[in-house]
Amino acid sequence: MSTRVRRSTVIALALVSAAVLSGCTANDDLAELYRSGNGQGYISGDGAYTVIAEADRGEPIEFTGVIENGDTVSSDDYRGEVLVVNFWYAGCPPCRLEAPDLEALAQQFAADGVSFLGVNIYDQAPTALSFAEEFGVTYPSILDVNDGAVRLAFAGQVAPTAVPTTLVLDQEGRVAARIAGLVSEPSVLRSMISDTLAEAS
Repeated sequence: MSTRVRRSTVIALALVSAAVLSGCTANDDLAELYRSGNGQGYISGDGAYTVIAEADRGEPIEFTGVIENGDTVSSDDYRGEVLVVNFWYAGCPPCRLEAPDLEALAQQFAADGVSFLGVNIYDQAPTALSFAEEFGVTYPSILDVNDGAVRLAFAGQVAPTAVPTTLVLDQEGRVAARIAGLVSEPSVLRSMISDTLAEAS
């Protein structure tokens, strides 16, 4: 590894660490580095998406987890609804970029009975709550850092191997669609949600 690459990696990792330790700040250097293509210390999915036909979907996903306020939620709480699940953490640059778009979609589809749920894979409650406050995120997130149980529940055909990963679950709790990486085109996720909603009609 060259000195230049090593130095860039150290700087990027230091920025990630600083953001995680201090929570979220108004000056979002991590997101700007990622947006400009200089976030060499971070590897994300490529934004590829997968849509799964109803006949090809696996079994309903069963999960339970504790959200930031200490309440427990489970897959049973969302049965009969379309559920969008976003795997993220506060120091993840593309997670910071897509947060406003996810919140906008959550607001747009709330009247249709669509729920959004985050799964924070690295942070404890204070950092997750700080992120939600900074980015105006109103939907809850499961804190999955201690045991990874929710990630394990989704392992398999559409496992969240990249962060962020966004999944759309149908009314039965089966994965209907997946975006691996940044939701760079909110219209794609909007179509996934709308199509999954239309299946119940």
